[in-house]
Amino acid sequence: MVNPIRRALLATGAAVAAVTAARRTFGQGDDSMSVYQQGDVSIHYQDIGSGFPLLLIPGGGLNSVISYLDSRAPFNPIEEFSNEFRCITMDLRNANDGQSSGPLEIDRPWDSHTDDQLGLMDHLGITEFMVMGFCIGGPFIWNLLRRAQDRIPAAVLAQPSGFDPELPNFFYDGNMNNWGPALAARRPDITMEMIEPFLNNMYRTKGDFVFTATREFVQTCQTPVLVMPDDIPAHPYAVAMESALLAPRAEVSLYPWKRPADRIPIAVRHVRSFLRANQPDTVSYTHLRAHETDSYLVCR
Repeated sequence: MVNPIRRALLATGAAVAAVTAARRTFGQGDDSMSVYQQGDVSIHYQDIGSGFPLLLIPGGGLNSVISYLDSRAPFNPIEEFSNEFRCITMDLRNANDGQSSGPLEIDRPWDSHTDDQLGLMDHLGITEFMVMGFCIGGPFIWNLLRRAQDRIPAAVLAQPSGFDPELPNFFYDGNMNNWGPALAARRPDITMEMIEPFLNNMYRTKGDFVFTATREFVQTCQTPVLVMPDDIPAHPYAVAMESALLAPRAEVSLYPWKRPADRIPIAVRHVRSFLRANQPDTVSYTHLRAHETDSYLVCR
């Protein structure tokens, strides 16, 4: 018969080993702003919290920056989820209000940004991660799923952008008038003659549906997705709902979920339960910071 004290020690040792293994797998955010450098690309990012990795893509179109999550998003996902997930977010390359920079890849506008997102996760040693994106984060998520579906167990698309056939030049015109001139003014290596074909390839050549994926891809994508529709020109309701109806493992939030404001906490609860339900079945840990002990162990 095993001595009860020895049994308790063995159990404690197993728990500590499990948490250590989880840390090796998932990593631990350091709550700080950092820079990821890859050639002539420099990405300013934040890594905060602990648990299974969750990539957060701020809204704001091509001016997507970390501060959007606090100042303009319907709710701050870092505040809501960093006590349970390792939250990683970044300034988009060449966002005018951000600190990330890199070349303008005219022939591959969407993929150049997806390179940065996947490259950052590789830099952090993260293989699998969930993702939540606002606004432009919708097309980015479909591109991530198209390129790295095996790495993403679940995705949340909040007020996703999409193509409205009644406003075919909405994003092209907006960026030609706002984002492009400001970028060219501060970057002597980038001109409006370069920005025009970049935006044309981004929003007009691929001007359909979610910009980055076909309906056929969405219809065959087996990744669980939670779609949270909006209904403004930048976030067309029809596209969000079409993607949700096509995707075989899609869920849809209540709608409208941003107005009145007392609906937002209900939507946040839906996101949290969706992420919990779809993170991989393995040992996870929550509420851990670098200064805390290994006593907070949760086995799913």
